[in-house]
Amino acid sequence: MYLEIVTPEASLVSGEVESVTVPGVEGEFQMLNNHAPIVSVLAEGKVKFSGNPTIAEGFENKFTKEDGKWVLKITSGTVEMNNNNVIVLAD
Repeated sequence: MYLEIVTPEASLVSGEVESVTVPGVEGEFQMLNNHAPIVSVLAEGKVKFSGNPTIAEGFENKFTKEDGKWVLKITSGTVEMNNNNVIVLAD
């Protein structure tokens, strides 16, 4: 599936991933390939993804690795999953 993470600063991530975990307001949840369409508000926490998408030049320092997954800390945002495309709009 294709992941794009966008912040007010820039598009931070784009590319193919295997899974995406986000901090929903009702709790953390994971999306895999062929997940049902969903739109959700995100709470403060960590966006985690596995795979090797492109991280925008100059923003690599915003990401860490935990248990083999890329991690981005956010304060809030929204996520939309539809047709194997995940778009995270994050602050």
